[in-house]
Amino acid sequence: MGMKEALPFLGMVSIQFIQVGMIVAVKEATSHGLTKFTFVFYSNSLAALILLPTSFLLHRSTRPPITFSLLCKIFVISLLLCTSQVVGNVAVQITPASFSTAIMNLVPGFTFTLAVIFRLEQADFKSSSTLAKSIGTIVSIVGALIVTLYKGPSLLMTATQYNFVLGAFLLTIDCLSASAYIITQAFLLMQFGAELIIVFFVSFFVAIMTGILSLVMERDPAAWSLLPSVKLLSILFSGIVGSAIQVSIMVWSLRRRGPLFIAVFHPLGIVISTVVGIIIFGDILYLGSVVGSIIIVIGFYSVMWGKSKEQKMITDDEETSSESPREKAPLLQNIRETQV
Repeated sequence: MGMKEALPFLGMVSIQFIQVGMIVAVKEATSHGLTKFTFVFYSNSLAALILLPTSFLLHRSTRPPITFSLLCKIFVISLLLCTSQVVGNVAVQITPASFSTAIMNLVPGFTFTLAVIFRLEQADFKSSSTLAKSIGTIVSIVGALIVTLYKGPSLLMTATQYNFVLGAFLLTIDCLSASAYIITQAFLLMQFGAELIIVFFVSFFVAIMTGILSLVMERDPAAWSLLPSVKLLSILFSGIVGSAIQVSIMVWSLRRRGPLFIAVFHPLGIVISTVVGIIIFGDILYLGSVVGSIIIVIGFYSVMWGKSKEQKMITDDEETSSESPREKAPLLQNIRETQV
């Protein structure tokens, strides 16, 4: 595998570290008085300010026309992301980091199902690659259910109290919103190839939505304060790294490798979040979480095996194809061409 082929993998692995960092940032900021609405508002506002000049500069020669119809579609995508971020932030506050990350592994299952429904993924159940992806998706969901429903004995004791049932419910909504966001983003990228401009408008719209929610829901002016400095540092990390950089990497990878490729990297965050949660927050490590996480990882690698086998078949077909312009076309472009 050359460096060009490895970049989407490296990007998605880095995103797992960033997402765990985001959990830490949310917990730290909200524990010091910043609310879920103001946190998302500040984070996306900062991301929009960063992306406004950079996105239009980088796409100055390749930018398609920005129409009202396009802005409406981006607004719908932004609504899904806003729901995911706000609900997810609430869930993160009431669950351990390892639990939150484990439940988020429902995203591959939801995304695969939606991708098959909307024909972004091929579903030939006679194919070993499709069977591997389907079985891996089911196994991952079973693992997530074990993490949620079965605790077992605690392997590490702490005094921290969490609301697992409400947290699991909110995280499921987060997963559904995130999956729908990935799928709708994939469709939009078929029509508008300037990825960073899409990310800018999404951040801009989410900032407007949560700004309005903050004004309505938060009557106390102290909710807007960025002091002490830990709140400001959390916002800086969330806005620059968590929103601007992370979402840009995700959209770039999505355009080149498809929606399921993005989703199946979530299980890699389990180990990272478990270690961080135990060290920083003193989270409880239950036997059920360990067993469920192992099952989720098995499902993850089953899906990845199916994806790699499928990609190899595509690569072999391209090598024997005489249509050279299609050989180098991004994945979503190929999908679009087959649907015309």
